[in-house]
Amino acid sequence: MSKVWFSPLEENASPDIISQKVVGLYNAAGFERIFDKDEFAAVKIHFGEKNNTGHINPQWIKPLFDAVKEKKCKPFLTDTNTLYRGERQNSINHLMQAYRHGFCVENLGVPVIIADGLLSKNYSEVSIDGKHLKSVKIANDILHSQSLMVLSHVTGHVLTGMGAAIKNVAMGCAPRSGKQIQHADVRPEVRAEKCRACGLCIQWCPRDAIQIYDGVARIDIGKCYGCGECIATCRHHAIKHSFKDTSVPLQEKMAEYALGALKDKKGKCCFLNFLTHITKECDCVDKAQDKVTKDIGILASYDPVAIDKATVDLLREKAGKDILRRLWPENDYSIQIKHAESLGLGSGNYELVIMD
Repeated sequence: MSKVWFSPLEENASPDIISQKVVGLYNAAGFERIFDKDEFAAVKIHFGEKNNTGHINPQWIKPLFDAVKEKKCKPFLTDTNTLYRGERQNSINHLMQAYRHGFCVENLGVPVIIADGLLSKNYSEVSIDGKHLKSVKIANDILHSQSLMVLSHVTGHVLTGMGAAIKNVAMGCAPRSGKQIQHADVRPEVRAEKCRACGLCIQWCPRDAIQIYDGVARIDIGKCYGCGECIATCRHHAIKHSFKDTSVPLQEKMAEYALGALKDKKGKCCFLNFLTHITKECDCVDKAQDKVTKDIGILASYDPVAIDKATVDLLREKAGKDILRRLWPENDYSIQIKHAESLGLGSGNYELVIMD
């Protein structure tokens, strides 16, 4: 049975109180044990899209980094570029967006590194034995780090019902083409009116499935295997991705991506889930969103399955209803938890340790 530590929060607690709670959880769980001298320590976080206000506040985690650096390791904040159009689609814009929200060396004493590189090409294939996938694409700067701390802001989600630790690892450790694989089994489609026939997609296609005909890129569906490299490469947004896939395979593929990201980090990972300013949609939405329930607290664990299961249990208990299922009744968020558990990623059975 996995342990999950829980520190409750009063509504609209001050940044100082929240940061004290975070460090208290870090110490109670003994997270310092995963960090060693001179090792690279990736800290996965979502910096929040433009205009988003619900994301984790950098003020909450400054003392956490002070504690981590006592281990003489090399911590850095990280995320990967997004598949959708926004402020986080390439490393330059992504870094600027992180800085605008206060994630910078000046505020936190640690650098920000976008783990999949300038155009989301910095990744490696990791072998797994999944239901849907036999290998996954993981951003190199996370893959090559010796330890991984995952800071997740819990939200609802239009396709998965919930976003927490499993989704943060799965999507957040994958390059853009890996996100495409998780999101859809259908093949990419070219928007003829946007295509400039520049040929860049042809250079990156691993199956030679793209040619230019009559001034427009054309994809040979018989050759294409849906890797998403063309989507990640196109500078003109002429190749569209599809979200026609159902929630169940999407969530199962998420669990398999999380398995690949954590595969070689046994005993070197820890997780913090923030049940603060919980919103209907995720932090990728470029607008301020109202919270759907009162702030609840912060959870900590070494087990991504246990912490997400404890998250939904606490949310249901404190809200008095299964608020995420009411927000997204067509999406059963438990799929990602159950599939992750079936893959051996963690346990849905947990002991909740409540802290003051």
